[in-house]
Amino acid sequence: MKITHTEIYRFSIPMEPFVIATGTMHFAQNVLIRIYTDAGLHGVGECSAFPMIVGETQETCLAMAKDFAKILVGKDPLAIPDRMADLLAYADHNATIKSAFDMALFDISAKHANLPLYQFLGGHKRTIETDMTIGIDTPEGMAKKALEYRANGCNIIKIKLGKNVHDDIERVKQIRAAVGDDMILRLDANQGWSFDDALFALGELVKEKIEFCEQPMRTWYDDKLPELALNSPIKIMADESCYNHHDARKLINTQSCEYLNIKFAKSGGILEAQKIHEEALQHGIKCMIGSMLESRIALTANLHFALASPNVEFFDLDTCLLGHLVDPVIGGLSYDGYLLDVPDTIGIGADADEEFLKTCEKWIV
Repeated sequence: MKITHTEIYRFSIPMEPFVIATGTMHFAQNVLIRIYTDAGLHGVGECSAFPMIVGETQETCLAMAKDFAKILVGKDPLAIPDRMADLLAYADHNATIKSAFDMALFDISAKHANLPLYQFLGGHKRTIETDMTIGIDTPEGMAKKALEYRANGCNIIKIKLGKNVHDDIERVKQIRAAVGDDMILRLDANQGWSFDDALFALGELVKEKIEFCEQPMRTWYDDKLPELALNSPIKIMADESCYNHHDARKLINTQSCEYLNIKFAKSGGILEAQKIHEEALQHGIKCMIGSMLESRIALTANLHFALASPNVEFFDLDTCLLGHLVDPVIGGLSYDGYLLDVPDTIGIGADADEEFLKTCEKWIV
């Protein structure tokens, strides 16, 4: 089997503004690719550029996608490690757009094996419940949003913080007071705090029954993470500090955190995500599967990976629920409240709506 060509789409999804510590997103800066083969199979992949975190924009993803597509023409799509090595040999980093190619290659391989992706990866169905994320707002506004989620049956809330430590503490206190003690609360500072602010905030918020805090400090303070983890009464999850399995190894060896957040936009896709998962599994470090602002295409691939990854214990697969104004996807994962399931169709089991694609800028390489 050989790759014949790749379709590349500017897959912009309009959405309500979403605010985190490092910036505001007004639309999902996504890219969709379809890799075609001479065997009549094609694979679909999607990535979501989040420039203030990963450093890639939709424009950089589109530019690199055209180069990557040229490299893959005429090559075997089933040899996924070799194909991803081809992309790495051409350009380091660029994990976000690489994840779309990785995803499409896995889609082709699972379709070739006539299996749903989670079975192709060796997984089994289990109960998956996502959290729901609340973007930064006033304490009152965030508490109101938390109540709305609770009324809709949500059991787990992730609270975005990192603008001002004293305001952040008030945000969490008001949310806990509003929703009561039964809901699970998670924090995500998105690198917004200094070491002193992080230590202060985590000490103040321990009484609010917090499950963990994601990425309290900028990655350039990773050398201070072991001290923070040692002194924090709330468990630490590394997110932006963990892109690949080498990052995971260093974080684990330095006892910098209790948990790791795996995102395809950081890892470059499933292949590297498997390596992070294995590194964590060997050392008893539980993982989360997270996401940026993907549609249900990439989220479905995320869920397939999670079903094949027993050490993934936390799930943050709510991005298409965070203000996406359209759902440009056919098939894919379904939500029963906040419980997730994937169809047993072969491959990823999701693709873009052709009518939506007619509105998207397109390139064929």
